[in-house]
Amino acid sequence: MNDSSLIALLIDLVIGFTLVEGVALAVYHRITGKGVALRDFALNMASGLYLMLALRCLAHDAGIAWVALFLVAAGLAHGTDLWLRWRRGVRAATAHRRSLA
Repeated sequence: MNDSSLIALLIDLVIGFTLVEGVALAVYHRITGKGVALRDFALNMASGLYLMLALRCLAHDAGIAWVALFLVAAGLAHGTDLWLRWRRGVRAATAHRRSLA
C-alpha cells in the first residue's frame, strides 16, 4: 500500500467516524432531549466533512475542480454557520436587553 492509499484510507475512516458521530448525536438528542441539537452542529460538521473530502480528492489525484468544489462548499457551510450563530446572538442579546428594561 503506497502513501497516498494509506492517507486516503485514514481520511475515509475519519469521514466514517464523523458521520457516525453526527448520527449518534442527533439520535441521542431526539430520544433524550439532551445534548446538542442537529441544527446546532450540522453546518459545522458539514464544513469539516467538505474539507476532508477535498483532502481525499487530493490523495486520489481526483483533479483540482473537485478539490475547489469541496473547498467552496466548506467555506459556504462555515460562513452560513457563523452568520446563523451571529443572528441568534443578536436576537438573544436584544431580548435580554428588553427583559431588563
